[in-house]
Amino acid sequence: MLTVMDVSQRFGGRVLFDGISTTFPPGKRFGLTGPNGAGKSTFMKFLAGDAEPAKGSVSRPKKTSILRQDQAAYDEYRVIDTVIMGNKRLWDAMAEKAKLLEHTDFTDEMGMRLGDLETIIGEEDGYTAEIDAAKLLEGLGVRDHGLMKEMSGGHKLRVLLAQALFGKPECLLLDEPTNHLDMDSIRWLEEFLKNYQGILVVISHDRHFLNAVTTHIADIDYETIIIYTGNYDDMVLQKSQVRSRIESENVDKAKKVEQLKDFVARFGAGTRASQVQSRKKEIEKLQGAELKKSNIARPFIRFEAGGKPSGKHVIRAEGLSKAFGDTTIVQDFTFTLMRGDKMAVIGPSGIGKTTLLRVLLGEEPKDAGTLSWGHEARIGYFAQDHTKGIPHGIPLWEWLYALDDERAKAIGGERVTREEIRSLLGRMLFSGDEALKETQLLSGGETARLLFARLMLMKDNVLVFDEPTNHLDLESISALTEAIKRFDGTVIFVTHDRDLVAEAATRVLAMSAHGLEDFHGTYDEFLRKVGDVRLDR
Repeated sequence: MLTVMDVSQRFGGRVLFDGISTTFPPGKRFGLTGPNGAGKSTFMKFLAGDAEPAKGSVSRPKKTSILRQDQAAYDEYRVIDTVIMGNKRLWDAMAEKAKLLEHTDFTDEMGMRLGDLETIIGEEDGYTAEIDAAKLLEGLGVRDHGLMKEMSGGHKLRVLLAQALFGKPECLLLDEPTNHLDMDSIRWLEEFLKNYQGILVVISHDRHFLNAVTTHIADIDYETIIIYTGNYDDMVLQKSQVRSRIESENVDKAKKVEQLKDFVARFGAGTRASQVQSRKKEIEKLQGAELKKSNIARPFIRFEAGGKPSGKHVIRAEGLSKAFGDTTIVQDFTFTLMRGDKMAVIGPSGIGKTTLLRVLLGEEPKDAGTLSWGHEARIGYFAQDHTKGIPHGIPLWEWLYALDDERAKAIGGERVTREEIRSLLGRMLFSGDEALKETQLLSGGETARLLFARLMLMKDNVLVFDEPTNHLDLESISALTEAIKRFDGTVIFVTHDRDLVAEAATRVLAMSAHGLEDFHGTYDEFLRKVGDVRLDR
């Protein structure tokens, strides 16, 4: 059992958790949710024992496994050994056994200890450890079993995920396990976790993943954690009902407080001292409860195409080819993107999706073929490197205000006012003094929302997104998905978020080791066509 007892934590003057007590029993799979800044990663550190709360305690099963993010920690080890280290009891026994066998003067005591170690290795399935580790790596798309230092950063993180899954842990704590995974690896992980029998607590911004894996949601809100039965979508429905009830109660309490304050003001200096004191105590009690507000926040994203629409043919490519060294990104590819298409570019990590976008945008040279954008096509680009093009040391509203000259020249019309810029930022959750924050101080999620504000301001008729859901919370991803669906222009987007692809794409460009497939239709129709074939095979 994973047990949390009376945990409280503040961050500066802000309360994250206030007296949380809850349990996570075996056989249940919990999604830990809440908006950016709610304290999910902080709470996960408490569960893992990597940090201690200001108040309270956490008890966890002895065999608790945690997804680590330190890519350089295992550089000198083999990939297989790094995975096996996920079972500390087994790894320690194997390491001690290896040292004992190095001795030439073997004693009876060493022999007895060797027997004990063989027992531990047998209990922990040590004789099939390398086979078991290799199966995990295969499922996560890792086929290179050399040294960790020879792996890319993304593949190192996959190895660390395999490490966390290895050895049948009693409790599994995963913070964003789908980062750096392609769609096929995510599907494999879903099946693995659905068959997992221990305690699972997982943080993820992938709604499809949470819906597939979880049996319960532990949602951080109102300075506590509320447990909901069901997956993420079930929680959203239940939470709307709970939130309505709590906020209705808070309104009633506020009215009651005003009535009590009026009584105290009228009779505080009179003869009804005992009644006044009773009312004051009641005010304190009610106000303490009233302070707990929902931290839920959802940006209002709406992309509009201003000025003249693009031509019917937005982009044409004939015989397009591009390679990096021995890696072919695209070979003799011909396609035409039509006005109104919403094309999702999918495929395994490292296949060259970003490079293809940059070739289409003219930021990378093509090796062969022709490429042309259609008449009146105005392109808004959301780069995977969110900080690209954002200068440091300038307040958010000033940066957007300075960009408006470019918009006015491109599509005409009057310049927007400062008040309109502040209103736009407010829709992106930068309200009040947040609009004065300097650009270099933004978190990843805040930077993404600022870039969405830029695209909303510029009103381009073609939008190109490269991994736009990175760093976003679930509410923001949902808002982005709706905005792309409703946009009446043309969209090209690279993403591993299956809900975004399934809900928004009208066309799928699938990249794999076998080449490109340009499918005209939805993602569900595409999956029905290809079946359960892994794209990276």
